[in-house]
Amino acid sequence: MSRVTFLRVRPAAEINEVAARTRHNEGTSTLEFANPTDAQMVSALKGGILPVAVGAPDVNPVAWIASPAEALELVSRGVEGWQITVMDEGRRSEVLDALARSSASYLRTGRSKVADAVDLASLPGLATEVSVFVDTVQDAVDAISYGASDLLLRDWETGQIGELRDELREYTLVERTAVPLSVTVDVARSTFDSAQFTAYLNQVDGSGAVRPRYDWAPGLDAAPPVPVSRVSAQWLDSVWVEGRAPEQLSGGSPAIRAILERCLADTAPSRDEIETLFRGRGDDLDAIAWTADQLRSRRVGDRVTYVVNRNINYTNLCYFKCGFCAFSKGPKSLNLRGDPYLMSVEDVVAKSVEAWEAGATEVCLQGGIHPDFTGDFYVDLLEGIKGVLPDMHVHGFTPLEVWQGAETLGMTVESFLAMLQSAGLGTLPGTAAEILDDDVRRFLCPDKITTSQWAEVMITAHEMGLRSTATIMFGHIDSPTSWANHFEVLRSVQRRTGGITEIVPLPFVHMGAPIYLRGLSRPGPTWDEILLMHAVARLAFDGLIENIQTSWVKLGLEGGAKLLDAGCNDLGGTLMNETISRAAGASHGQEVTANDFEEIIIGAGRQPARRNTLYGLVQETQEAARSF
Repeated sequence: MSRVTFLRVRPAAEINEVAARTRHNEGTSTLEFANPTDAQMVSALKGGILPVAVGAPDVNPVAWIASPAEALELVSRGVEGWQITVMDEGRRSEVLDALARSSASYLRTGRSKVADAVDLASLPGLATEVSVFVDTVQDAVDAISYGASDLLLRDWETGQIGELRDELREYTLVERTAVPLSVTVDVARSTFDSAQFTAYLNQVDGSGAVRPRYDWAPGLDAAPPVPVSRVSAQWLDSVWVEGRAPEQLSGGSPAIRAILERCLADTAPSRDEIETLFRGRGDDLDAIAWTADQLRSRRVGDRVTYVVNRNINYTNLCYFKCGFCAFSKGPKSLNLRGDPYLMSVEDVVAKSVEAWEAGATEVCLQGGIHPDFTGDFYVDLLEGIKGVLPDMHVHGFTPLEVWQGAETLGMTVESFLAMLQSAGLGTLPGTAAEILDDDVRRFLCPDKITTSQWAEVMITAHEMGLRSTATIMFGHIDSPTSWANHFEVLRSVQRRTGGITEIVPLPFVHMGAPIYLRGLSRPGPTWDEILLMHAVARLAFDGLIENIQTSWVKLGLEGGAKLLDAGCNDLGGTLMNETISRAAGASHGQEVTANDFEEIIIGAGRQPARRNTLYGLVQETQEAARSF
């Protein structure tokens, strides 16, 4: 056993929304009701807490704590085994029968009975963890020594949990919700009612564990909650926050450390190993980030690049129904999107001229898919810009826009790309990818192009000599499984074409996103998930793609700078009036200057350099030039 879970739980008799919110703010994730009413469960959910029923009352909680007989009754009512905890009471044969027939996730026992409960739960045919209330760190250590793997904590303070973590340092300690970590978003969606699903999503990270209890999220104008001497913000106790990370690989768990050692020996992680890395926690992250930083140094040295460019979002009208997109569907109450608009070709050209005069070497063209658009609109934009600015690099049109443009003109993707290339298209942005896993896409962006269609556009473009970036937009209804699948799609494309210039992780900004406002997604990724996405990208694409970019628009310059120690070597572009992230609720500025970038890079101990879209150097600062 290498993992120990714990649940922060309280019994409850009466509850209202205010009291539930207070309990939530104190750290409780679950309330157990002996005689729950529907009104009490609604109050708990509104307060951000998951309600659990003791017994088998005729209500609909998220989970049940049941006697052996009650567990069998729940089974007859169609309750899933992962929602059931069986109480260790009565004859052994009765408990065993209930566990076997219910497939219950947990067997709850007393501290004096842990060894016997573990013996029972270890029988072949059972997949049950032994769960026990503990009052002190020593109680927990004793229970684990007898084989318990799930701890129930009532009224524990943050510092006491930190003591427990350090006492159990040979285990990975993970906080769970009222249901097991193995419950996926798809399973939760199909089982919970809407209020339960929303409360569950607000509690968990992509692995189904409880999120750290800080208020920070991508897009907020605040510094990430990262300790000074480590990269993981998994824990909030003073020992963790003020302590130092283990050196190099020493803090990584054995499975993680073995993968990292192979990465350092130039053996790329497999798809399954990528998923294992994404599931790293706590000290694992420092080991993963350190390894990513070593590979970054080998491949690109200490130079950190940026591009002077301008984003031109030519329309916010779109007939696609992407749940994450607030740009075309943002709520008026946020006052972020404004009125619907469609820029003329002349307007786009004028903004491009402004960018050129301000020193930009690139304009990035992206927008909604206007219902009146055909592929001719995209060609007209290119011809307009290149007719006035022949040396301006046009980085434009996602695979979705390319696919739609080809469809509207009744031609193949290859033929339409040839038209765009002839009109002056330089490179393609690798957006519209979101998560390249169709099990996620059917809920996140159901009418958008599929994974294979996205890949078809990219492979075709690369084979015609057009290069592209690649993105992943994460932190909504995705998971380490879908992240690993996404990376494997990109690696397959890159091995075939070599046409991807950079990986750009894009943390989901939730505040104005329709899918979040409807209660159907998580509130963005945690800081640790952001750190992992960038660092694991460096490991997964080592030898395939040299450049890992961090998005200052989502994270702010300070947040982006912290990722320079986790494998990143590029800060993206100055953008000049970026609007898509702002529409989703991001508070960071719409533009930074070259000086802003260079101050951040120098402050991080790296060497700044201005690049063009294809990573050719345009200018190095005097400080950087003297360092080479």
